[in-house]
Amino acid sequence: MKTAGYSVTPLSKKLGIKTGFKVKTVNAPDYYLKLFSDFPEGVEFYSDKKTKKNFIHLFAKSVNEFEKNFPLLKNEITFDGMIWVSWYKKSSGIKTDLNEKIIRDTGLKLGLVDIKVCAVDDFWSALKFVIPVKNR
Repeated sequence: MKTAGYSVTPLSKKLGIKTGFKVKTVNAPDYYLKLFSDFPEGVEFYSDKKTKKNFIHLFAKSVNEFEKNFPLLKNEITFDGMIWVSWYKKSSGIKTDLNEKIIRDTGLKLGLVDIKVCAVDDFWSALKFVIPVKNR
């Protein structure tokens, strides 16, 4: 599996993963780590809900799966951390009821702001959320 073809920027840089980050993935595809040609050193993966993470990446195949997981993740990020939410691109050919508008609207209702969108690979897009600076 390759990252989206129109960008030569390494995925770790596009997503903002840095050395020493505490990372959590939720429902990530099996090939997720293979997407990173230059995965930063010292990154630690966590699956618990108590450890504060710098980076969380949620993959959701449906609105139901998204709504079940996304609201719970806000309390797991550091004050300057980020949550990326990925959904199937229209061009992937995989049917889904989830889209960028639903994800953005939900994030805003949760008090987060979206600041970036990117292609993860040929199947997944991602939207980045952070806690607004005024609330940190």
